[in-house]
Amino acid sequence: MTYTANQVIELMEKEKVRYIRLYFTDILGQLKGMSITRSEIAEVLEQGQGFDGSSIEGFVRIEESDLMARPDLQTFRIFPWEVAGVRVAMMFCDIETPDGKPYEGDPRWVLRRMLAKAAEYGYTFYVGPELEYFYFRQNDGPELLDAGGYFDYATVDIGTRARKKAVVALESIGVAVECSHHEVAPSQHEIDLKYQSALKMADFAMIYRLVVKEMALADGIYATFMPKPLANENGSGMHCHQSLFAGDQNIFFDADAPYNLSEIGKHYVAGILRHIRSFTLVTNQWVNSYKRLVPGYEAPCYVSWGRRNRSSLVRVPMYRPGREQASRVELRSPDSSCNPYLAFALMLAAGLDGMEQEYECPPPVEDNIFDMTRVERRAQGIRSLPNSLENAIIAFRESELMRETLGDHIFNNLIANKWVEWDRYRLHVSQYEIDQYLPIL
Repeated sequence: MTYTANQVIELMEKEKVRYIRLYFTDILGQLKGMSITRSEIAEVLEQGQGFDGSSIEGFVRIEESDLMARPDLQTFRIFPWEVAGVRVAMMFCDIETPDGKPYEGDPRWVLRRMLAKAAEYGYTFYVGPELEYFYFRQNDGPELLDAGGYFDYATVDIGTRARKKAVVALESIGVAVECSHHEVAPSQHEIDLKYQSALKMADFAMIYRLVVKEMALADGIYATFMPKPLANENGSGMHCHQSLFAGDQNIFFDADAPYNLSEIGKHYVAGILRHIRSFTLVTNQWVNSYKRLVPGYEAPCYVSWGRRNRSSLVRVPMYRPGREQASRVELRSPDSSCNPYLAFALMLAAGLDGMEQEYECPPPVEDNIFDMTRVERRAQGIRSLPNSLENAIIAFRESELMRETLGDHIFNNLIANKWVEWDRYRLHVSQYEIDQYLPIL
């Protein structure tokens, strides 16, 4: 829906909306924002809302803290629940400096900038993420709600009911859902959003996480997008299906090519494979993310591509006759707790670099890579993803494409933030170490 400022005000009056939340994210993808009253909305829609950015992770220093949140009218939505008995709406904002320029630390601006680059070639970037998450009884420990598995369905199960409520809530505010189901691990669920242009989808991913958590809270349970909350079970990923269109034409599709993947599509995949180790810090940004990227739990940890091979990092789903528009590539390594604005921007940057430089795709791998020995992987030129946050930081900081895409501000702040996280993790003595070493050392 396309709104004008007057239409937003009229809709708020008609629906008796008392407050509106202005949302944005920090560099880690954590939702930030402020609430304003209905009486202030006209001025804010015209001039934006000023705020102090000095305490926002990765934003500004105290001496340059004044920033402006400029609402994006097309993101206006009314929540399908009341807060303290009143109706509340929301909008995402673009962050600006006091002189009206885009703020370099705003992740939404990073994605806007990359989409503008794609548009210079005549391309529109579409993304369809599959976000997985867990339901637990509370947030202070992973107490399971069910012992279900993949596609299990039980109408009396509290997790299934919570997932249904989340789907209904999402669709009621215009976030199109393609399907939902129980995932492989106990208490693990997935809701797939319908393909959208990348900026809209990044906004939708943020709404998705908020709605899932709110609906769970209303049922007295807890939803988490933590990548690996349970040892010896699958973690939660965010498989990202992506394609480029020139007008109505899907440029990844070629009816006569192997896998029906065009030469441009192969160059795009080659760019992803070339840069994935560098941008893993963004798609998998937590210490815990690397507990998921291990062999044996479906998450990819080796750099390869294929069609039917779900151990591959990049998969090209099979083409169905009459569905040329659905041709796409699927990146399987991101987890659902990443910052979608930065993640989508870097996927696109890597793919466009592959297209610009005409990188050659390595041969596809259709064997189960998890069953290969290290010697066999080396013989096929299959590299590994970073196996720790530390190694991800090192790969990231060496990449000029990461710096160029994110800009110096976010690039440097993200590195600084992640070194602090890694150092805190290194200093922590875990229960495993106590149990393993205290009795014998």
